[in-house]
Amino acid sequence: MRKSRFTEAQIIGMIKEQEAGMPTAEVCRRHGLSPATFYKMKARYGGMEVSDAARLKALADENA
Repeated sequence: MRKSRFTEAQIIGMIKEQEAGMPTAEVCRRHGLSPATFYKMKARYGGMEVSDAARLKALADENA
């Protein structure tokens, strides 16, 4: 699987920017990604905090 160029913390930060009221197109332009990629990341990491994402990664590594 291809490694993401963004960390979980960066992805969650982008999602929080969009939820705070910044238009999605502006968030995507600032960070250099497509809206489709943004919405895929939002579906995976939406509603999470950084600690939740770290715990999820640790569980995935443990199960691998």
